[in-house]
Amino acid sequence: MTIPHLTAADGTALPAIGLGTYQLNGSAGAEAIGHAIRAGYRLLDSAVNYENEGAVGRAARAAADVRDELVVTSKLPGRHHDYDEALTTIEESVFRTGLDRIDLYLIHWPNPKVDRYVQAWRALIEARERGLVRHIGLSNFLPEHIDRLVAETGVAPVVNQIEVHPYFPQQEALDYHREHGILVQGWSPLGHGNDLRQHPVIAEIAAAHGVSTAQAILAWHVARQVIPLPKAASPQRQVENLAVFDLALTDAQVEAITALGRPAGRLSDQDPAVYEEF
Repeated sequence: MTIPHLTAADGTALPAIGLGTYQLNGSAGAEAIGHAIRAGYRLLDSAVNYENEGAVGRAARAAADVRDELVVTSKLPGRHHDYDEALTTIEESVFRTGLDRIDLYLIHWPNPKVDRYVQAWRALIEARERGLVRHIGLSNFLPEHIDRLVAETGVAPVVNQIEVHPYFPQQEALDYHREHGILVQGWSPLGHGNDLRQHPVIAEIAAAHGVSTAQAILAWHVARQVIPLPKAASPQRQVENLAVFDLALTDAQVEAITALGRPAGRLSDQDPAVYEEF
């Protein structure tokens, strides 16, 4: 299956859907990720805090014939934002994967109270220059954080991974990123622990297209040029999640799903302006 790509301002192209790998650990996780690669996934999302860089790397190494097509991703945890610690952590990420490089490395959270994310960003820039990573980006950063990074380093991220789902559509954030040529990845794109997939509006749209509610939600992300990162361990679900690029929602359907947004729509009240994760 050929997956479309989206392109950032600097020319970096990323697949329009990826595989979330949180809780895909050990040999079972490596097997599930390997199946996803065989099904057509080329963007694999991981993090130091997921403790599964080894499983992701094992699956990527086993797919040697498509290794150059893969975008293996990891993220720097908040406890290692100091410049030297960040560089060492990135090196360890590469070692754990067993790969010669990591394709995309992100800062997991800005942790603004600690206020070392500029140091961390300088370390990612250095890691890219040293060939440890190919591309660098952010996760859970707000526009003011990004503006500061660009002002102090002159380097913009290629991507920012943020919480996006129909209860939290983030339209203003999407507008900002599009204006600045920064791609958006959406974590928890199908919601988690809520009734999103049972919502009557989504159920009606899914029925109109003869698809599942999960597929309708993923098609909504695709229509808004958000790169969703659904987690799926089962081969069947992995394939279903990929089968969204022939599904074209109408503008009215996209707007109807976006209208489900709520003022307090975050899943866990993780506002990057105050939330800290280490």
